[in-house]
Amino acid sequence: MGDRAYGHVPVLAGRVTALLMPALTASAPGGRPPVLVDATLGRAGHARALLAACPGLVLIGIDADATAIEAGRELAADYPGQVRLAHTSYDQIAAVAADAGYRRVQGVLFDLGVSSPQLDDASRGFSYAQDAPLDMRMDQSRARTAADVVNGYPVSELARVLAEYGEERFARRIAEAVARERAREPVTTTLRLSAIVKDAIPAAARRTGGNPAKRTFQALRIEVNDELGALRRALPAALDLLSPGGRFVALAYHSLEDRLVKRELTARTADPAPPGLPVRAGDMLAGTRPSGTAQAGPLFRLLTRGAERPDDEEVAANPRSASARLRAAERIRPA
Repeated sequence: MGDRAYGHVPVLAGRVTALLMPALTASAPGGRPPVLVDATLGRAGHARALLAACPGLVLIGIDADATAIEAGRELAADYPGQVRLAHTSYDQIAAVAADAGYRRVQGVLFDLGVSSPQLDDASRGFSYAQDAPLDMRMDQSRARTAADVVNGYPVSELARVLAEYGEERFARRIAEAVARERAREPVTTTLRLSAIVKDAIPAAARRTGGNPAKRTFQALRIEVNDELGALRRALPAALDLLSPGGRFVALAYHSLEDRLVKRELTARTADPAPPGLPVRAGDMLAGTRPSGTAQAGPLFRLLTRGAERPDDEEVAANPRSASARLRAAERIRPA
């Protein structure tokens, strides 16, 4: 995520707007204004661009970070009556929409991962480049911090987290090094953990791939916030919430997130008819379905071919966009 107020622009803002616009510029059923759920509001960079582009749009902004919700109040003041905010995890998307009075919406946006303001605020403990308490909670009302994981998990469980969520090939070595250090004194700061990780990784492996602590910090952040669990729950709920013609856009920043998005969209856009049938489900959608039979075929169609990546110009303007992967889909019929 990114925001101008913090020296960054929203990632792929133009492309996100172009993909969502067809769904957000048409009236919702019953003549109601179209509704977009920004499920990861952040500092509302995408939300602001979409509200400016789509007059009358109703925006529901969700974020687990209370500071993001507070910033969202400025957006609500600029667009009176059009913005509703919910301080919760985005896997609660269906309940949030229902509480706002909507069973179906016309657009959903996921901008996954940690936001630029969270990275830039050293006190939050997300960055391995600045000294701070090992926190990493997106929702600071939660109890468990990264320090709790680092100091409380058995070596085998800590190694599993680093390998699974950080794709760290030296996970066991790092976990054992952490265990030795925490036995002397609890590991409570970001720079101390970074130093432990660096010393645990062979010198030859440290010469490439950026900061050697990057994968460890990613893994701990995902574990602390249950990011992949929340995404697994949120994806089907978000897609089920869309009305026909509604569109879904997701921005992922590492392969684990992107893999989950890809898997869900692939399943939703697949033709469910068994191969070998004389009439394929796609033919039924084209109007050759026998009279009286149930409608078949995929519920969604892909709007992107594979994962779209930012171009050189985008990366130059916003270096944190470099790892972004964008996928989008449109609902083409009711369930």
